[in-house]
Amino acid sequence: MKIYFILKRMIDIILCIIALPFFILIFIIVGIAIKLEDGGPIIYKSKRIGKNYKIFDMYKFRSMKIDSPNILNKDGSTYNAKDDKRVTKVGKFIRETSIDEVMQIINVLKGDMNIIGPRAGDVESLGTYQPDEEDKMKVKPGITGYTQAYYRNGIAVREKRLKDAWYANNVNFILDVKIFFKTFITVFKRNNIYTNVETNIDESVVKKEEIIKQ
Repeated sequence: MKIYFILKRMIDIILCIIALPFFILIFIIVGIAIKLEDGGPIIYKSKRIGKNYKIFDMYKFRSMKIDSPNILNKDGSTYNAKDDKRVTKVGKFIRETSIDEVMQIINVLKGDMNIIGPRAGDVESLGTYQPDEEDKMKVKPGITGYTQAYYRNGIAVREKRLKDAWYANNVNFILDVKIFFKTFITVFKRNNIYTNVETNIDESVVKKEEIIKQ
């Protein structure tokens, strides 16, 4: 298992280096689109839970209007609705196509994340994990992963955490290859994009996101 994690890190670095020209092109196109829409920052970062509970800054393309609050549902999931008024026009497109996640290549190169791994949880949810969910933090979080590829936002937080914990205890090359290719199918079909049906935030928890000025 230890040998595979070394190999996994090497594969991640190689794939990120190969993807860098495409990443730069996407950054230019998306960055210009974000700037043209409202003139605000291109990137935001948020505190996330990494391997062994290490807290790190995760990067994304900004998809929300400036100074919008980040809303969490009562179960700890991120509020995500099709009619969410906080999301910009560009933001809606990059969310539905998962282009907003591309910035996490930086996190992979820094060593905070893998290309494939469990979804990185918000620091606000740190005290909500049950004992049988905590194995999720045995491995680095990923840009995509088992739950993102196969379920996206179609299952509850509890089930996501259990499946992520299962992944952390069963990670192997074949499984990662399956997840890698399944991710493209899921993104292409745009299934289970939204967690919430409508913009009803009466029972949600609001927290601020940190915007990177650019």
